[in-house]
Amino acid sequence: MKIEILGAGCPKCKQLTSNAEAAAKELNIQAEIGKVTDIDKITEYGVMMTPALVIDGIVVSAGKVLSEDEIKKIISK
Repeated sequence: MKIEILGAGCPKCKQLTSNAEAAAKELNIQAEIGKVTDIDKITEYGVMMTPALVIDGIVVSAGKVLSEDEIKKIISK
């Protein structure tokens, strides 16, 4: 599973990264978690508001910080 956090590195982006890492760890899922800070790459995903969460190339959330529980629900689908 590949999880990407799209954002410029703001506090909300860092919180989303932390929540995603915790969710993957708690579910015992091997996930490659990366950050995308390049604005051109972010807009290629069609994202206009950050932070955004991308799982396996699909944008699942944009413009808000998902909680660890919300991310766990998305990952476990």
